[in-house]
Amino acid sequence: MEQFDSIDYLKLGHLRQVTAYNALTRHKVMELLSGYTPLLAGTIPIGIDVDTSDLDILCCWHDKETFINILTDSFTGKKGFVLKDYSINGVPTVKANFYIDSFEAEIFGQNIPVKEQYGYRHMIIEHKILEYKGIEFRKEIIRLKSQGIKTEPAFAMLLGLEGNPYEALLDYKTG
Repeated sequence: MEQFDSIDYLKLGHLRQVTAYNALTRHKVMELLSGYTPLLAGTIPIGIDVDTSDLDILCCWHDKETFINILTDSFTGKKGFVLKDYSINGVPTVKANFYIDSFEAEIFGQNIPVKEQYGYRHMIIEHKILEYKGIEFRKEIIRLKSQGIKTEPAFAMLLGLEGNPYEALLDYKTG
């Protein structure tokens, strides 16, 4: 969805979205990652974040070592910087975590276009469900998240989805 292609929409959002926009802008996170089509995903963009929600930034790299070098050069000085190079279901993945202002940031990179990555696909499906189900459903998701339940399991629980909530959500159809 084009509305999530840049972080500008955050400027008009609720207080935590505006604060996220300011942190990302002040620390030039999206600018430093511009060669990797960075996209903010997760709960903050769709307004179901809680106090502990992080800034999930998806990236697509074509040369893993260069991406690792960019992450290291750009963010090593940030509080709590940790870099992990691993595999998810056979897909080479690089993840960096660190803190900017009051947020934990997680940069997640794979050699897969960001709009095809699970994180983006989950966010878009969740956004559509929230639009369809309305404010009470949104409040219930936030309540469950406040109790420590992860986002996809919370959606699966409320929607009555069975099996792996991450996979089941990808198959869910609204309306």
